Amino acid sequence: MFKKILMTLATTTLVASPIVTAQAQAAPHRQVTRTVVTHRDHGRTVVKKQSYARKDDHRRWAKGQRFDRRYATNYRVIANYRNYRLSPPPRGYHWVRSGNDAVLVAITSGIIGAVIGSAIR
Repeated sequence: MFKKILMTLATTTLVASPIVTAQAQAAPHRQVTRTVVTHRDHGRTVVKKQSYARKDDHRRWAKGQRFDRRYATNYRVIANYRNYRLSPPPRGYHWVRSGNDAVLVAITSGIIGAVIGSAIR
């Protein structure tokens, strides 16, 4: 009986871990509240609060993920990697710019080999 419970817990953990990881890596939405104060002719002050969610556009890349250039901000292939003090890419890889990050991507599969944050200024 105890073995069945342990096996069920282990299976649930293995199935749920990719889902939890994907949710943790998703870009969070920021809640922004703006207060607007308007004055009327009758001496009254009217205060309105407006709330809206603002999406954080920066995508955080990690080694082992599949790189999709549709989600990359300011996407460019880095041909002059020495100017950015990056090592030469191995055969079958190339350096790609996404925002201020340099990402080493496999050409055929799109799998990320390395991420160097804020390498490009």
